[in-house]
Amino acid sequence: MITSVSDCFQALRDRGECALIPFITAGDPDLETTAKALRLLDVSGADIIELGVPYSDPLADGPVIQAAATRALGRGVKLEDVLAIVKEVNQDIKTPIILFTYYNPIFYRGIEAFLQQIKAVGVQGLVVPDLPLEEASNLLKPASEMGIEVTLLVAPTSPLERIKAIAAQSQGFIYLVSVTGVTGMRTQVAARVEDLITNLRQVTDKPIGVGFGISQAQQALQVKKWGADGVIVGSAMVQRLAEGTPEEGLKAVGEFCRTLKQALIDTPTVF
Repeated sequence: MITSVSDCFQALRDRGECALIPFITAGDPDLETTAKALRLLDVSGADIIELGVPYSDPLADGPVIQAAATRALGRGVKLEDVLAIVKEVNQDIKTPIILFTYYNPIFYRGIEAFLQQIKAVGVQGLVVPDLPLEEASNLLKPASEMGIEVTLLVAPTSPLERIKAIAAQSQGFIYLVSVTGVTGMRTQVAARVEDLITNLRQVTDKPIGVGFGISQAQQALQVKKWGADGVIVGSAMVQRLAEGTPEEGLKAVGEFCRTLKQALIDTPTVF
């Protein structure tokens, strides 16, 4: 039984655990491999899976994820293909899937129609990186009514008042961007992330997931020790899945996911 994003975080908190949230790009290297990867992540330690919908102008994405989206689009992957994969795998997995997509495809289809489409296949949440806070209610309200949680992003440059406003509206969890700029692998996580988590804790008790730049088990553990409820790993997953044959990519992703989860389990979170 697939739970909601909020319920997943609550269950993990009750056990003193930190969520592992891997990200992959749908359709790269192909849709069949995406389906296999989702099933593999489900049994390899993922608590929530973030599935990127390929988009032609991914402003928040770094070179690794941009390249993956370009390859998927080149093969003709469309939203309907992505949703068909989600519907297929949701019959077999227990891990909630959240879609990472830009606002234009949502607006183009119509908010209600888009939400109905993703609800029908079992999507539990949405991350829309270019959704302005000032327009968020247009998506948040109908999504909430359908049981889809829309997670908002907090940038490291956001002033405290804006952080408060974002935290108040974000659903499921708060997505804390660890770096200024786009996604991508970094050799270390900026120390100011600890301060950002502390600032968020002062204004909300909602779960905090940290993403952008986390590519190693030791970084994931560091972010957990700083007080994060979840660790989001994207580019490092996408790169592993794209290297070699699809079978080699799947093996690498499964091993990496298990390594990350083990690192997060080794040191219990204290709330």
